[in-house]
Amino acid sequence: MGVVGTALAESRPVVSPLAGEPIKKTDAEKLAGVLKALADPARLRLLSLIQSAPEGEACVCDLTEPIGLSQPTVSHHLRILTEAGLLEREKRGVWAYYRLVPSAISTVAELLTPPKRRRRGR
Repeated sequence: MGVVGTALAESRPVVSPLAGEPIKKTDAEKLAGVLKALADPARLRLLSLIQSAPEGEACVCDLTEPIGLSQPTVSHHLRILTEAGLLEREKRGVWAYYRLVPSAISTVAELLTPPKRRRRGR
């Protein structure tokens, strides 16, 4: 299981940096690893291509042409996203198919979204 799956599900709840409590050093390091995996234009495009694929999954062979990178480079980016817990990988014959981990992106979004605060009566 990747960083999002392990760090954000196992030790959940990781305190949101915007929730008013300081984030623990280890949680900050884990979250930074996930954000680092997301902070690449090619990886963001790969996530988008996989999410919008008809079956919600895509083979490496289907991603190289639209992304405009070689198969080894696409595989490298997919490995990083998988290790970060953002994608799941399934081997079928000689090809690997990838799909988004459903809760991963929403978990990252929750961590970065400040909680709604009650308004004080005026």
